[in-house]
Amino acid sequence: EVYGQGIPLVLGYPIIASTMPEDPGGAALKGYLSRLTDRYRVLVMDYPDQGADMGRSPRISPKELIAQRVCEDLLAVADSARFHRFAWWGFFWGGAIGLQLASRSARVSALVCGGRPPLGGAYAGLLRATRTIAENTAPDEADQVRQFVTFYESVQDWQEAEMVEKIKCPKMTYAGSDDVVELGGEIVPIAPTIRERRHELERQGWR
Repeated sequence: EVYGQGIPLVLGYPIIASTMPEDPGGAALKGYLSRLTDRYRVLVMDYPDQGADMGRSPRISPKELIAQRVCEDLLAVADSARFHRFAWWGFFWGGAIGLQLASRSARVSALVCGGRPPLGGAYAGLLRATRTIAENTAPDEADQVRQFVTFYESVQDWQEAEMVEKIKCPKMTYAGSDDVVELGGEIVPIAPTIRERRHELERQGWR
């Protein structure tokens, strides 16, 4: 779905086109749109396998959600919306795929990586966490978790420092001052990592 006029902007996960169970009124999406659509042409989507309307597209096999597939899918959506170049905003996993997309494609004109350190991304810890969650998830819901297991498996050898340095578009990262996540028994220190790497990120042009 596309709203507004102006600079192309894609809102990535966890802001999706459908309402989320934890936000049945869609307040998060509406709140973003009300502040953006006067200046931006905003695209939102249900991805991956998220939202009430996910049946309109084929389910993504848990074994197929590798980083390269994610980037190809997102660029295909941008093509459909006629977004040749676009800004990307994503939070947590949405921030992780923003990093993948911006390091692989010159079509990303600006990057906002929320709740996700661009350097020190804790990929090994997140893989352990998603595996633990998948092992303890009901069978009828486990495939959605295993998608993220596959994604984190696919980026274990990603050369983070080299790839992040390749991102030359305007870029910003942010997190809550006390943002430390416990996920599947793993502690993921988001805000402390951004603070620790702040000067290195600023030297690369991050705000």
